[in-house]
Amino acid sequence: MNREWAMRGIYVLLLFAIIFGIEGARLAWLQLGLGGMQAASKSLAQSAIQQRSDELLLDNGRGQFRDRNGRLLTGITVQSLAAFPGNGMPRGSEEQVRLLANSLGVEPLWLHNWFKELREPGVWQEEHSSLAINLTEKQIKAVELSHLLGVTVLPYRNRYPKEVTPIHAIGYISQHPERLWEEYGQQLLNHHMHVTNAIGGAGLEKSLDRFIQGVAPTKVMQVTDATRKPLEGLGLRITAPDNPHFPLQITTTLDLDIQQLVQSVLSRYGISKGAAVVLDAANADILAMVSVPRLDPYHVKATGTDERNQALAASPPGSVFKAVTLAAALESGVTTWKERFYCDGHYGKYGLKCWKKEGHGELTLEEAFAQSCNVVFAELAERMDPAWLQITAERMGLGRKVGWNTDKFIDGKPLRLLGEEEAGSIFLSKQAAKDGGVRTGTGIGQRDVRVTPLQVANMAVTILHQGHVFSPRIVKEIRYSDGDLMTQVAIQSAKSKYGQIEPQTAKLLQQGMRSVVVAGTASSALKSAVWPLAGKSGTAELAGKQKARNDQWFVGYGPVAGRPRYAVAVLIEDQPAGLRNKAASLFGAIMDGLRLLEQQNH
Repeated sequence: MNREWAMRGIYVLLLFAIIFGIEGARLAWLQLGLGGMQAASKSLAQSAIQQRSDELLLDNGRGQFRDRNGRLLTGITVQSLAAFPGNGMPRGSEEQVRLLANSLGVEPLWLHNWFKELREPGVWQEEHSSLAINLTEKQIKAVELSHLLGVTVLPYRNRYPKEVTPIHAIGYISQHPERLWEEYGQQLLNHHMHVTNAIGGAGLEKSLDRFIQGVAPTKVMQVTDATRKPLEGLGLRITAPDNPHFPLQITTTLDLDIQQLVQSVLSRYGISKGAAVVLDAANADILAMVSVPRLDPYHVKATGTDERNQALAASPPGSVFKAVTLAAALESGVTTWKERFYCDGHYGKYGLKCWKKEGHGELTLEEAFAQSCNVVFAELAERMDPAWLQITAERMGLGRKVGWNTDKFIDGKPLRLLGEEEAGSIFLSKQAAKDGGVRTGTGIGQRDVRVTPLQVANMAVTILHQGHVFSPRIVKEIRYSDGDLMTQVAIQSAKSKYGQIEPQTAKLLQQGMRSVVVAGTASSALKSAVWPLAGKSGTAELAGKQKARNDQWFVGYGPVAGRPRYAVAVLIEDQPAGLRNKAASLFGAIMDGLRLLEQQNH
């Protein structure tokens, strides 16, 4: 009996072995792609592919820029109307669409067509703009009550908000696949970035791009079937990065109130091309930097706009450069503060004339500076070895880039905050400098001399600090999103290899700049200024195709009494020759506005 049961057990085990063997062979057959499961597998894969999602980017995750008081300059979130493609499915009744359209202040037909034409998810934007419109509480309620398919209210972050006029120094972002591959090739290969990612195109957006790219965007998804019809019950799903350190927060030195003040002054005076820079007289921090024509970061190169930052572009300075000529003449020993000159309106060679046809008559060196006498300054320039003009300009921060930079930032790589800054020039060559006509033209700020409004404003700070040249910064610190400090950007000097001008020279320049306002070329424009001011005006003749056109300049500081708080440079470009120089008036209006701001803040 025991032997019989043992045989039965063997038969059972043998049966199981046969069954498992058959199944194993079948599985191997299918895995080799020789069975029907491959088709089923393909079918499942295709279904997964066909089941897709419509994505709407709510926030690209880039770091945010703030002014020195913490106010956002980029990335303000609005509650926006968002809609996903309906793909043939009814949105709702005509009455529902009409009620929502009435709340939004648009025609029902317009709203209906917008829904109908959507091929990708979108937000309701201002006409001719990419700014998402911020809905009122009443409009939000109307969206919720409409119950329209694929229509909702979502938090959308406008990169360049309506509340802040776009700032050239902040810059813009755009899609640029070639640059993206150059700078982030490994991240693209690792699929950490996509070729459609935006990259900084100018300003701080470009120079700090490697820090502010962010870790991931915030998106909202609507899952659809193979025909892109929304799948019921799934709704909308928002995906966002959960790293508390990002996005980074960049605190700039800009003051939004001062920035807006300068913008309003340029607008009030009808300036269509030019720039103005306001520096903190204590350390050359950039408080405001305005350039016109305006920047449209959503439509770069659009008619009536210009992405070029005129505050960083080099232009002929005219008589503003006479501050350099005066310093060079004093330090080279070719003149003294007590020397007297005579101007009859003509220099006598090189075709050079004084702006005052009848001449200034007899005048001191201080008076020649205050009255901006071309004859006197041409003579001073021709007396000197040209190297003195070149060296003194560099000592005062002209003819070279002075904006904040370092060879090794926190990531070990070089960084220049204002990458678009041009160096400018004094002489194009040593050979040209030997020519008397070139030298005299240089002495009055013409010929090859090119400087930027930033450099000119910084020169005023240099004069106030006994010749010490600062390197203007536009960023104070970078913090993580949770408030922890990533790094500070320290105040920096921009020393010349030739050293600096003497404190006594700087003191005489201050005296001369005060005379310009009290009894010189700017006395009429600034006689009603609420603060005692000092400065230097300049008119530069534009050569070449721009004959009979001038650039108008003014650089100054104030208040003179006590410790000056602001240094300002103003440039009005491409003005008809013979037109009164308005730059001094703009300078005065900016300084009056700064005083008013101080009163309001105290």
